[in-house]
Amino acid sequence: MKKRDMSGKTVMITGASRGIGEATARVFAEAGANVALLARCVDEIAQTADEIGRSAIAIPCDVSRRSEVEAAVAATTRTFGCLDVLIGNAGMVAPIGLLGDTDPDAWSHAIDVNLKGVFYGMHAVLPGMIAQGHGTILTVSSGAAHSPIEGWSAYCSAKAAAYMLTRSVDNEARDKGVRVMCLSPGTVATQMQRDIKASGINPVSKMEWSDHIPPEWPARALLWMCTAEADSYLGTDVVLRDQAIRDLVGLA
Repeated sequence: MKKRDMSGKTVMITGASRGIGEATARVFAEAGANVALLARCVDEIAQTADEIGRSAIAIPCDVSRRSEVEAAVAATTRTFGCLDVLIGNAGMVAPIGLLGDTDPDAWSHAIDVNLKGVFYGMHAVLPGMIAQGHGTILTVSSGAAHSPIEGWSAYCSAKAAAYMLTRSVDNEARDKGVRVMCLSPGTVATQMQRDIKASGINPVSKMEWSDHIPPEWPARALLWMCTAEADSYLGTDVVLRDQAIRDLVGLA
């Protein structure tokens, strides 16, 4: 597998307590980057940061709260002196259920996390990235951004909106030196898939655990997306189900 060097770069990852976010923190740290792990689960990100070492910090953060996201960006920059990459990974599939049976407050909260959380991160990091003349913003997208799925009205709506938000920011910031794109990882062996399985709603819940890819795969794809090798995909959804993409990333 081709070694990719992120030495001297600082990466901020939301939703870093487990799954794709945790794997991404470890992959980027192995590549030499400083990593800021953001999540509401304080103990989990603190343990991961401790295991990574001095190049990692854990920042408790609820991405649905703008002030907390802004404070996390400030803390990351203060600690490491710069911020080169934002990975908007925090997300939730709940509430799962038919629209008529869904609690409106739960539906609204999913939008706050899956869409507003992405916006708050972008809004907080863009001025600094534009000022320094470079930066990369990666949004963890989903096939649900493009295909409606029974029982996932909040998730599909938020992911579709976050995809268009990411494309819009690419249009606004590419000529200012900021690289922006999405990763659609497919189904990944994380707690989210266990929750989906337990719901019993729609064909995704019928999939076997062995059908899902390991979280290290999207983590390595995100690392690849920070290189010039991925520049032809700026403003698009990089689909990890595509074998050609897997080959470029260097996955088995």
